[in-house]
Amino acid sequence: MKSFHLHLVSDATGETINSVARACLVQFEGVEPVEHSWTLIRTPGQMDKVLAGIEATPGLVLFTMVNDRLRSALQDGCRRIQVPCIPVLEPVIGALANFLGLQSRGLPGRQHELDAEYFGRIDAMNFALTHDDGQSSWDYNDADVILVGVSRTSKTPTCIYLANRSVKAANVPVVPGCPLPPELLAVTRPLIVGLTKDSGSLIQIRRNRLRLLSQTDETDYVDPDIVRQELSMARRLCAEHGWPVIDVTRRSIEETAAAIIQLLARHRGDTATIDK
Repeated sequence: MKSFHLHLVSDATGETINSVARACLVQFEGVEPVEHSWTLIRTPGQMDKVLAGIEATPGLVLFTMVNDRLRSALQDGCRRIQVPCIPVLEPVIGALANFLGLQSRGLPGRQHELDAEYFGRIDAMNFALTHDDGQSSWDYNDADVILVGVSRTSKTPTCIYLANRSVKAANVPVVPGCPLPPELLAVTRPLIVGLTKDSGSLIQIRRNRLRLLSQTDETDYVDPDIVRQELSMARRLCAEHGWPVIDVTRRSIEETAAAIIQLLARHRGDTATIDK
C-alpha cells in the first residue's frame, strides 16, 4: 500500500470535501491516505495552525474555502511549503457565476443554514425513526415513501438516507404468517416500494447478525429453503399490489435511495427527477 498525507481543509463542516475525496480515492487501488481534517477554519489564526500542520506532515491539500483572504493565505502557504493545493469548488462556482451572470456571496457553510429545508430534513429524520419496522402505522398516509421487505433487506438505513434528502420514509417488515397492517393497504398518497435481495447474500447477512447477537444459527431465520420462501412470498405480495421492487443485492444504500427517488418523481407525476 502506498501511504501519503491528505489534508482536507474546510471553512464549514468538511462534509463536502470529505465526500469529494472519498469519491476520487476509490478510483485508485493500493493507496492508503493518512487524512488530516481541518474544519470550521474561519480566522487567520486558525489558518496559521492549518499551515503549520501541513508543513509538519506535507501532502496533498484539498480545500473548500469561500473567503478570499483565507483562500489566498492557504494557497500562498502551500506554495511556500511546495505542496499541491486544489480548490475543489472553485471551478463549479466559477462556471455557475459565468452562466448566471451573478457573483457568489462567499459565505461559508450556507448549505447548513437553519432554514426551512434544514428543518424539513430533521422532520423527515424524526418520521423515519418513529415509523421504523412497522411502528406508528396510524399516519402512514403522511409518508412520501413506504418500504416493505423481509428482514435484513436494508429498509432502515435506506429510510435514514432518504430522510437526509428530506423524504419522509417509513418501513414495514414482511414476516411469514403476519398480515400487513391494514393502514398500509389503505394509503393513497405514499409510494410503496418492495426491497428484495439474493437469498444467498441475505442468509449470510442474517448469519452475521445472529453471531453479533451471540445466537445460534440453527433457526428458520437462516434456513435456505425458508428464506427462499420468504423472498418469494414478498415478491408475490408486491406483484399483487402493483408495488415496484428493487433488488438491493449489489446496490449501495445510496444507489437504492437514488432509484427510489426516481420512482417517487414518477409517482408524483414530475417530469424530472426530484432533488431534495
